[in-house]
Amino acid sequence: MLVTFFRFLSIFPLPLLHAAGSLLGWIVYLLSGSYRRRLKENITRAGFAGHLYRAVSEAGKNILELPFIWCASPERVLRTATVENWELVQAALDAKKGAIFLTPHLGCFEIVAQKIATRTRLTVLYRPPRKDALKPLIEGARARDNLLLAPANLSGVRIMAKALKKGEVIGLLPDQVPQEGEGVWAKFFGKRAYTMTLSAKLHSMTGAPIILTYAERLPHGRGYVVRFVPFEEELGSDATTQAEAINRSMEKLIAQSPAQYFWSYNRYKKPEGVEGPDSGANSDINTAVTQERT
Repeated sequence: MLVTFFRFLSIFPLPLLHAAGSLLGWIVYLLSGSYRRRLKENITRAGFAGHLYRAVSEAGKNILELPFIWCASPERVLRTATVENWELVQAALDAKKGAIFLTPHLGCFEIVAQKIATRTRLTVLYRPPRKDALKPLIEGARARDNLLLAPANLSGVRIMAKALKKGEVIGLLPDQVPQEGEGVWAKFFGKRAYTMTLSAKLHSMTGAPIILTYAERLPHGRGYVVRFVPFEEELGSDATTQAEAINRSMEKLIAQSPAQYFWSYNRYKKPEGVEGPDSGANSDINTAVTQERT
């Protein structure tokens, strides 16, 4: 039923979906107190309260553009996106060291992987949705030609490490809250957030450069600009320092288009089983990466 509904919505032009999404964003914001509090709290903490009203609209666009991005024909979807600074990626490909794309919940992050996959083979880390009804919809939308899915477990880590060793590229959502044992507590806009360590570990293991990327949503449904930005932070040697360096790079990227970050995302939640910000537990995935290195 949900797949059918999304396919129906995908028929409509992107400008109409974005206009309707803007309205939806305000409806949800006004009707849901918990959603409203989290969005306002997160955007204010980050210092972007002046972008609140636009962020409400952009969040709604983020939802209603998904049927188009997932279910419209690839040709139709890809026509809406242009690419900026691809030479940064091409240099990494020419060096045959692969690349690690970090894409936060900024702009239309769903279209980034599709656009990259038109130029080179891409493997992305994927965590199945909790609701079974969403699984065929999301997996069918994301697994396309030249775009491979790696499960968010030890097997998926090995798949991604092997892809990098072959000079291919991989993609992760660095601001997605990892599961128990897959991250460390690191500051994000001044508050500790449970942050994945996998991207830094893969970089250390393979030497593959880290490249930041996001797709800025253009006004009035005119499409997207997929941008590639060099990673310029010093990673350091321990997991927490590395996670904080990646979080700082995310903060700088988000500052380029703050209204389009998904501020309602529960970035600061404590995953089940995690002891809290002062926990020093090592991750099973970190161990797997170390084993893969040796």
